[in-house]
Amino acid sequence: MGGGYYPAAAGVASSDSADSEGVAPVVGKLVSRHSFNRIKPVRGVIQRVTEASVTSEGEVVGSIGPGLMVLIAAGEGDTEKDADVLVGKIANLRIFSDAEGKMNLSVLDTGGEVLGVSQFTLFGDARKGRRPSFVGAMEPVRANELYERVIEGLRSAGVSKVATGRFRTEMKVALVNDGPVTLLIDTHKNF
Repeated sequence: MGGGYYPAAAGVASSDSADSEGVAPVVGKLVSRHSFNRIKPVRGVIQRVTEASVTSEGEVVGSIGPGLMVLIAAGEGDTEKDADVLVGKIANLRIFSDAEGKMNLSVLDTGGEVLGVSQFTLFGDARKGRRPSFVGAMEPVRANELYERVIEGLRSAGVSKVATGRFRTEMKVALVNDGPVTLLIDTHKNF
């Protein structure tokens, strides 16, 4: 895996800014281009919704009213700490409007609900070719443990209702995005 362009969205500079040893600066850290693909944080796509539901095998297995629909993925090398960071972000993000119409309230402040759905495809890498690679996603047994840690963490944090999909099944997700407000969360702060 030689030199090349690493997108700014991933927090990595182009190869032109790498030093003579092939090291590119990354948000206050130095990362070798050769180790770039090993940096795999827990990722989440957080959407503010008026309602959301998930169906698996023809059955609605989770549904919520106003709150957050969250797609969750664990990457190779993730730890419980990464899962806990994601819990804190989901529970405390101030993306709901206060009385003055400013995004100033969290899902905890509003009594909102959370629908958490596992989605390993958040680690899809389509930089080469047309078919994405998912080698950065964590193996399923450990990924499920971290996914469950996020779900239990949200319940422990006091989210009024936490609904889920079914891990490792094909699911259909329906939602009404409110705003729309959609945020990408990366526990290593790459975006």
